[in-house]
Amino acid sequence: MSLAAPPRLAVQLLVLDRVNESRNMARYYVLSVEPTLLGDAALVREWGRMGHAGRRRIDLYATAAEARQALSTWLERKLRRGYIARQEPKVQPSSNEQ
Repeated sequence: MSLAAPPRLAVQLLVLDRVNESRNMARYYVLSVEPTLLGDAALVREWGRMGHAGRRRIDLYATAAEARQALSTWLERKLRRGYIARQEPKVQPSSNEQ
């Protein structure tokens, strides 16, 4: 009996930050769409103060398209509240790498 490899599912992940030093505010919000063991999709939301453990909520959806739509809705809400997408650090190859 041959076991086929399960299909690769991409995880969509957005990391948002909201920093206002005058108000002593440094918050993060993470949105991701992840597959579940039962074949449906989950929108995972995690938020809190930077440098501290945050809270997490998982909302289940029948399809990945529904979860992505929910992610889009939450992204719009957070952008209106002043969150901005975290920029990926640019990695420069070291002089030893060819």
